[in-house]
Amino acid sequence: MGNSFWEEVQAAWLAMSYWEVAAVAFAVVYVVLAAREHVWCWPAALLSSAIYFGLLYEAKLYLETGLQVFYFLMALVGWWAWTRTPKDESAPQRPIVSMTKKEHGWSILIGGVFTVGFGYYFSVATDAAMPFWDAFTTGFALWTTWLVTQKKLENWLYWVVIDTVSIYLYFSRGFYLSALLFVAYTVIAAVGYVQWLRQYRAQQQSAVA
Repeated sequence: MGNSFWEEVQAAWLAMSYWEVAAVAFAVVYVVLAAREHVWCWPAALLSSAIYFGLLYEAKLYLETGLQVFYFLMALVGWWAWTRTPKDESAPQRPIVSMTKKEHGWSILIGGVFTVGFGYYFSVATDAAMPFWDAFTTGFALWTTWLVTQKKLENWLYWVVIDTVSIYLYFSRGFYLSALLFVAYTVIAAVGYVQWLRQYRAQQQSAVA
């Protein structure tokens, strides 16, 4: 059974499309640059989302497909937001801010409602694969992407959870390289949080001084 499993993985790896490779490459560029607060993360996100739209629709992960449209739009919003001139002219760029407990509460509530509601609908009304898992990653990713555009520190913690679930979701649908990408995403999200936390504390100390 074990040999059969790895043979299937190897066959899927060899059959993997160049489009998936390109989508993964641009996605890696995006998350690495985002962790570094580099504005050019957003063009990479635009390209990755456009490619994944086609791949995920073909795989019948409809909510994930729709999520790519949102990602594309949020990449445009993020590009605009990160290049705006700060109100505080002494600040070189948009500052990192921390979420309030109220924001966390609303995030979890809205994400949970989205997961149950859309998961149930797609399970009974469509031929969607893994509708509740799909709804979970989609619902929370929608909000978390907005947190990135607003430079909310804790966005990285949400991504750690979302990316961990996405590993299973993509692996189960045969997107092995993309599943591996989400393993890397999980690690990068953790590193991104540490980097942004360090920068956030530096901002706080500078403000006090």
